[in-house]
Amino acid sequence: MDGVRALLNWRSLRWRIALLVAVACCAVALTIGVLVHGSTRDRSLHEGSVKAQNALSLALEHYERDGVPGDGDVLGADALPGELLRRLRDGQPHEPVATWYDPDPVRPRMWAVREYRGQPYAVNVDMTLDLLSRNALDRHMWKYSLLALAVVVPLSALAAELPHRRLRRVARTARRISAGDLEARTAEGGGGRGRGDEITEISATVDAMADSLRDRLRTEQRFTADVAHELRTPLMGLVTASGLLPEGEAAELVRDRVGVLRTLVEELLEISRLDAGAERAELRPVPLAEVVADSLARTGLTARFTASEVAPVETDPRRLDRIVANLVVNAHRHGRAPVEVGVAGTTVTVRDHGDGFPAELLAHGPQRFRTGAAERGRGHGLGLTIALGQAQVIGASLDFADAPGGGAVATLRLPAAPA
Repeated sequence: MDGVRALLNWRSLRWRIALLVAVACCAVALTIGVLVHGSTRDRSLHEGSVKAQNALSLALEHYERDGVPGDGDVLGADALPGELLRRLRDGQPHEPVATWYDPDPVRPRMWAVREYRGQPYAVNVDMTLDLLSRNALDRHMWKYSLLALAVVVPLSALAAELPHRRLRRVARTARRISAGDLEARTAEGGGGRGRGDEITEISATVDAMADSLRDRLRTEQRFTADVAHELRTPLMGLVTASGLLPEGEAAELVRDRVGVLRTLVEELLEISRLDAGAERAELRPVPLAEVVADSLARTGLTARFTASEVAPVETDPRRLDRIVANLVVNAHRHGRAPVEVGVAGTTVTVRDHGDGFPAELLAHGPQRFRTGAAERGRGHGLGLTIALGQAQVIGASLDFADAPGGGAVATLRLPAAPA
């Protein structure tokens, strides 16, 4: 269906090239047709003028010998066309013989006239055959021009298919890169690189961009993992030291900040493992409603839980618990009560009644260290990022949307367990 839609898209480069070729062919055919038509008409009129002058010479010889004008000859100015008389007077005495073409649609004629014994003497020759020949030539030129156009335009569309296909490949690669697949390449191959045209240059630029983005992302991932690992050792010392502090307001504040720092480091380590593709799910059939209810209870947060028509799913319960917990914590931290958790079939929904997700998150998905807006509360923007990464590990889909009545809705769709 997509291929047919792309083929019928009249704005595509393929049809623009075909249209350009068609316009060029029409312009060439029209120019050649006008030139050939004009040249043929001039030659026909010239030959007709010579015939008329020869016929006039023969008619004058017969008139001198017999004293009677021949059939079709005209003696005197009364029966002559006015244009022919005007040309005769304008041409005297430099051109004693004047010719004029009468473009009558029924019987075109070529006239020749000269003064003889004080009176104009004129004859005409029939030009019908010449007119029919010119009309036939015009029809043939139009017919064969249209035939050539009918052949050239499809051929030009086929010829444009190869660069069009290469450009579509580049566009698909760019879309895959923008979607996060940094291993996507245009795969022009040796033949494509040998062309040295603009499309090859664009393909090479896209591939180079993908290489640069991949290298930068890997550098960022390594940096994040290294920083998290380096912080883990002194963090454990802080956790131990904070536990030895005497009870008091200052000690409680230190323990709280150390706990926040510990959570941040653990989340950074988890994200680094997800980015590196080191996480592997241990899938098994689990009762979805029970797992979600247990996860909700472990968060210690209040939420309205409902379940209907629950079906068993095949997933990793530990990672599912991580996803549900992060979604519930995010709903309490950035939304407003009441928070609703629902299980229907193989789908889990978490909804709050706050202002909804930011437009940037709905358009591009969750991003680390971005909460979307300052009014959404505190946080590092890692919870939804981890939830999305864990959903991909277990083969589930996680979507974010705003509820029609207000609030944010996160929908987790899990694969059903095999019968």
